[in-house]
Amino acid sequence: MTCPAASEYQPVYLGGPRFQTDPVELYREMRRDHGAVAPVVLDGDVPAWLVLGYRELHQVTSDPVLFSRDSELWNQWDRIPADWPLLPMIGRRQPSILYTVGERHRERAAVISEALEAVDPFELKGHAERFADELIDALCGKGSCDIVGEYAMLLPLRVLARLYGFSDAQGPGLVRAMNDMINGREGALEGQGHLAESMFALLSAKLAEPGSDVVSRMLANRSGFTVEEVAQDLMVMMAAGHQPTADWIGNSLRLMLTDDRFAASLAGGRHSVGEAMNEVLWEDTPTQNVAGRWTSRDTHLGGQRIAGGDLVLLGIGAANADPHVRTDAGALTGGNNAFFSFGHGEHRCPFPAQEVAEVIARTGIEVLLDRLPDVDLAVPAADLTRRPSPWLRGLTALPVTYTPTPALGATR
Repeated sequence: MTCPAASEYQPVYLGGPRFQTDPVELYREMRRDHGAVAPVVLDGDVPAWLVLGYRELHQVTSDPVLFSRDSELWNQWDRIPADWPLLPMIGRRQPSILYTVGERHRERAAVISEALEAVDPFELKGHAERFADELIDALCGKGSCDIVGEYAMLLPLRVLARLYGFSDAQGPGLVRAMNDMINGREGALEGQGHLAESMFALLSAKLAEPGSDVVSRMLANRSGFTVEEVAQDLMVMMAAGHQPTADWIGNSLRLMLTDDRFAASLAGGRHSVGEAMNEVLWEDTPTQNVAGRWTSRDTHLGGQRIAGGDLVLLGIGAANADPHVRTDAGALTGGNNAFFSFGHGEHRCPFPAQEVAEVIARTGIEVLLDRLPDVDLAVPAADLTRRPSPWLRGLTALPVTYTPTPALGATR
């Protein structure tokens, strides 16, 4: 891969502080300097391309042959050490749906979709409401809390654990493991190991005694897939379903608490919750960058020459803000859902998984606003900080204050 080094401008390190502090301006500068596709470097000066353009991202995700999900094509594997911290994000020989292509991928996607489609929507919402109430019961009498650490980061996993078959006691360990793995820094490989160990233990239990849960349904309808393949897919689903949904809750509440377009109607109606959630998927999407695709041959994209085997990263956040499609970045997007936040093409997030995430996030926000109607930001908006990850964009904390109220217990 030689083109990035030959560029007039130096490649951007995909992990620098500006991906947390000011990604919108950073993407704008990268687009100005390089166009719709920009050279970047990962940990260890490993080169890659970041797709910034909306049309170019659509092109990449619509052509799974030229821009393959098969990581074996990567021309940089001889440079990657065994302890590279991004291996959980850019894996080799991982038997999961993320790195499966063609008909095999479509069959695996069908198994996942069928298992999730069987989730009763009323039961799902009931779980989300009950766990949300339990979490708020622990907070409502204090008058202040961190909505991210004490609520948003706990709720999705509580619901998913019930749907999949995990015990509630396993939740905190799974949260820590997945956060370490997704952030791609120290502890990433250990986090991946903990998640794998927990998932295989759950599979063993469900093979011995199936239940009415997602894991049991996937094991019963494997379509020839091995237990290891099912475990890998379940780990992908758990990671993709927990952290982005937690960030969706946190980012939506931040928007409603800080943006005049929503602050006036914060306690006003359910309609504003849906608008804020949709706006976040455009302007502050939890999934910022995705690894990735690998070119199966030499090609051109966005004015750049891409060599066969190069790694192409999907710049979701940058593409959503592409001025060619967002000509008025200050205008509300309304019901427009043409964002890339759930992906696009053959490897997009399955629709039933999107529905589960939306129910959890929306229910979590609505229950919080019902229970703590005068919730307000406890610090200046400028003091809010983001987690150090170029992949997911979420708050480290969202400190709020509110009038203390009594716990509901089981009376709701």
